[in-house]
Amino acid sequence: MNAMALIAPGAFLWLTFQIQALYGAPMAGQSMWFGIIAALALCFATAYSYAELSKIYPGAGSSYLYAEQAFIGKTKAYKFARIAKFFTGWASHLYYWVYPGCMVGVTAILGGYLLNQFWPDTFSGSYNSPLFMILFCVVFALGVAYIAYRGVTGTTGVNTVINVIQISALLVFSVIALAYRFNHKDGDVGWHLSNGTPVNYQVDTTNVLDDKNKPVQDTWADTPPSLKWVSAKDATLQVADEKDAAKDKDGKSVPAYKQQDRAVTDDDMKNKDIPLPDGIAVGDPYPVLQKDGDKLVLKDGKAIAVPFTISYKAADAVTGAGTDKDPTTFNFHTSAGSVIGIHGFNFVFIQACIAILILVGFESVTAMGEEAKNAKRDVPRAVLLSLAVQGAFCYAIEYFAANYFLHNGYTLSNAGASGAPIGDMMVIVGTWLFGSYTAGKAFMLVQAATVFLALIGTTLSCLSTGARVTYAMGRDGEVGSHFGLLHAKTGSPHRAIWTLAILSAIIGIVTVSVYLGGQTTAPAPLDPKYHNIWYSFGIFAPESYMKIPNTLVIVTLVSNFGTFLLYMTTCFITIVAFKEHDQFHGFKHIVIPIFGLVANLACMLFYLVGPFSVAGMSWHEPYIALGVAACWGIYGAIYFISASKKTSKPIYVEAPMGTAKAAL
Repeated sequence: MNAMALIAPGAFLWLTFQIQALYGAPMAGQSMWFGIIAALALCFATAYSYAELSKIYPGAGSSYLYAEQAFIGKTKAYKFARIAKFFTGWASHLYYWVYPGCMVGVTAILGGYLLNQFWPDTFSGSYNSPLFMILFCVVFALGVAYIAYRGVTGTTGVNTVINVIQISALLVFSVIALAYRFNHKDGDVGWHLSNGTPVNYQVDTTNVLDDKNKPVQDTWADTPPSLKWVSAKDATLQVADEKDAAKDKDGKSVPAYKQQDRAVTDDDMKNKDIPLPDGIAVGDPYPVLQKDGDKLVLKDGKAIAVPFTISYKAADAVTGAGTDKDPTTFNFHTSAGSVIGIHGFNFVFIQACIAILILVGFESVTAMGEEAKNAKRDVPRAVLLSLAVQGAFCYAIEYFAANYFLHNGYTLSNAGASGAPIGDMMVIVGTWLFGSYTAGKAFMLVQAATVFLALIGTTLSCLSTGARVTYAMGRDGEVGSHFGLLHAKTGSPHRAIWTLAILSAIIGIVTVSVYLGGQTTAPAPLDPKYHNIWYSFGIFAPESYMKIPNTLVIVTLVSNFGTFLLYMTTCFITIVAFKEHDQFHGFKHIVIPIFGLVANLACMLFYLVGPFSVAGMSWHEPYIALGVAACWGIYGAIYFISASKKTSKPIYVEAPMGTAKAAL
């Protein structure tokens, strides 16, 4: 239950779909499902290594414990036991100390998105409040740490409830998303979003550039659309002049470029000669009206909106001329077979590297070997079963459903540009199924609540695991001895927990600081109505977001680098551990670990070479993450050598375990 809560499919579908749609865009997203399957194969190889090690080395510390035990009893490798143990523990901290902070940050981003749903006049739907996210990171990190501080029994109980809720919720969404696709054929009237509102009619648009020839959003606060609503009683359509449709900040006409829509206003309701189409009211997107020549098409004295029709055509699925100005862009899948297709090994690598973030966690229970009733039997089962249930079942279903849902009304590009693409999908399918936008929004909010619960579970599990690894190192004197203390009442490593809580709050704040960075086009500027205390700092000029690296991606990659290092090391430890063991099996203890080691290494290296071979991959984020990992490694080496000298501990073990010299 603890490992399943850390993997948390209900949370990560919501949180990472946008990253998977954006990173490697405009084409790599079509391999999303198969990329997850490839990452799952990598993780199973690593998980099997963990399961085998946990059978012969039950206890707290996970890979940190395995490293020492694997080397210490060998006839030649024993001398490297302490180095291997420290390296493994130090590398695991790059994962276990960064990952909880990343989760704190993404939960803050989710919270910022939900604020707009409840208080749209105070909080922007395009920009989360920096002040809110900072305060949230502090409160959330300390709150989760308190649950961990209370002990493992309470942690497991909380995670059990969270697992049941999130799996049920994601299966409900998956069924509805698939039902939407099955019930909407090519050419049928369907739904799409207009400024966040689901509508089943086409929306009147205009095209706007700013004074720097950059695409911007026009909210139509003070300018009319290109197609005026005002009409004569004979239903003759009046068309606005192009100069009235879009103006810059100085009131001058600007050229057309990017489509944006407007909403029906009170003036439309007051001044119209012909009633609005049925179902359209103030605040709804402005409809494109059916016309015959220059005459509006009427029904019962009301104008008729042009319906929005769904397309699954190949010509609409992949668009663009393949030039720099008009790149080839993947929009949606034309069939179920396309969803599970490979589409290119480079694309699979990109998606697999992102998917590592959503699959890690199966190894977390190996740190709880001292708290398990039958560790040799149950810990190996937990490692493999948690990955199978969450990865092979939950992720395979929900990512297929989300990708199969995509169509011309909600494309992968729309998902990449959204702060919560799964939330958008839930609004669309909820509106279709339950018959109103209000019901669709309520459905999304209920699902979002389950995501929030899942994030509590995954943050809690990772924080508990990381604290126990730190505790094991503190108990051995490899880090400060105060980390090796247990609380007298709860039995939890409280010093490690509270230290990690503070660090998670700090990393969470870094994660959210420029989570909109690295965009290919400048976002719309913050609407002036949101210039309040919640946005008093931390908002950059729109064009700056194209130049500043994405801090969410950077922190994610730092955690992933730590994961790859830890998993590679564990696979290597498995080979060493069973080399002279009576349970040695060539396939189990050589072939599988080598596959896991090579696969992890390949993914890590692809982060470094991918930006120069795949369009849409930026080099800034992976190389900054690599710099952080390198600094952590250098600091670890310096700390290890200086601490060894200070405590007079030999770096190399002088004798293998079990000898008289080792006992002395």
